[in-house]
Amino acid sequence: MMTDPATLTIRPATALRGQITVPGDKSISHRAVMFAALAHGASTIRGWLPAGDTLATLGAIRALGVPVERPDPTTLLVQGGTLRPPREPLHLDNAGTGLRLLAGILAGQPFPSTLDGSAQLRRRPMRRLTEPLRLMGARVTDTDGLPPLHFEPAHLRGIHYAMPIASGQVKSALLLAGLFADGPTTVIQPGPARDHTERLLLSMGADLTLNGNTVTLRPGNPLRPLDLTVPGDFSSAAFLLVAATIVPGSQVILENVDLNPTRTGLLDVLMAMGARIAVTETGTAGGDPVGTLSVAATPLRACEVAGETVVRMIDEFPILMIAALCAEGETTVRDARELRVKETDRIAVMAAELRKMGAVIAEHEDGFTIRGPQQLHGAVVDGHDDHRIAMSLAVAGLIATATTVVNDAACAADSFPGFAATLAQLGAQVL
Repeated sequence: MMTDPATLTIRPATALRGQITVPGDKSISHRAVMFAALAHGASTIRGWLPAGDTLATLGAIRALGVPVERPDPTTLLVQGGTLRPPREPLHLDNAGTGLRLLAGILAGQPFPSTLDGSAQLRRRPMRRLTEPLRLMGARVTDTDGLPPLHFEPAHLRGIHYAMPIASGQVKSALLLAGLFADGPTTVIQPGPARDHTERLLLSMGADLTLNGNTVTLRPGNPLRPLDLTVPGDFSSAAFLLVAATIVPGSQVILENVDLNPTRTGLLDVLMAMGARIAVTETGTAGGDPVGTLSVAATPLRACEVAGETVVRMIDEFPILMIAALCAEGETTVRDARELRVKETDRIAVMAAELRKMGAVIAEHEDGFTIRGPQQLHGAVVDGHDDHRIAMSLAVAGLIATATTVVNDAACAADSFPGFAATLAQLGAQVL
């Protein structure tokens, strides 16, 4: 098995072919270990993602005194029920999901704690999270709206909160804080956002009511332990979906992929662009639908992406850029300002790196416009310590006219350990 190299060298691809699974869903892996820590009893989590971000969350849970055994890299045995004061600040490395969701949990604990992370994580804005937590009574301090976040013991109260921007992470943090509040917590979303938290909490017995985009949690019900097999991550599958669509002659089958509709916006966009993708649902996991995706290469046509679809594919815009470069016509993305505050400014960074390969991209404050098809040439590009940037550039290298070198590519392991090996398994020439 190939390790995750610091530099990826990609040669123009012949057809990609094969039948594979992708690593476990990162969003569910974060949540599963945290929620199991809150449940009273022993939880078993299989198919867990052992990636950089999720390992940081696991480390934080262990630092909170929760016993976790790993009989193998993708299986966790969690003995939940009691959190203990950490001896030092909890360091989440680059894991924004881990930090935000833990903030909701720690806001209601009877001991002080601090959440911190890498220099990259310290640049990510937190006011959208800390302001509603303070409305609940949380005693949280930050640094000009940025991490580290320090919590003092506080008595939390339930609130009725209308979110200004749809965010699965902020919503999740407020619902988790609501587990420790003295009354119901209601969160009103302006549009759909990831709902893994609601699905998992319901499966664990939480008193949760869903009414359209309104979620209400009533505290008091103890959480039941988990017995969960984590499905494959759609966001990881996205790179292979696009690669198989744009590399001529490709045919790829992806098995056991999470098909939660709040996550599959890219799937809808690709099919609107003419992609040949067959979807077969095969079951459920943690309340999420799971299935098989069969994709074959085909020419694409341009499309427009805006509104609610943006939230359902917020992590997939770097790889959508690659698809747009291959599509006939003008692809325009709007309402994606959130991309400016991800691990990097993904609009600016992707545009700058793809220009090194000859791409012409017009940036907007909240998106971009690409007229295709465009022919890319091989170049030396940089992943900027952003896993989705690095993997998207690697896929771009598959359709370039010469060899592409992606520096700072080891960050792919933040969400997709073995990414290079998976491409090679499908027939790509990756060094």
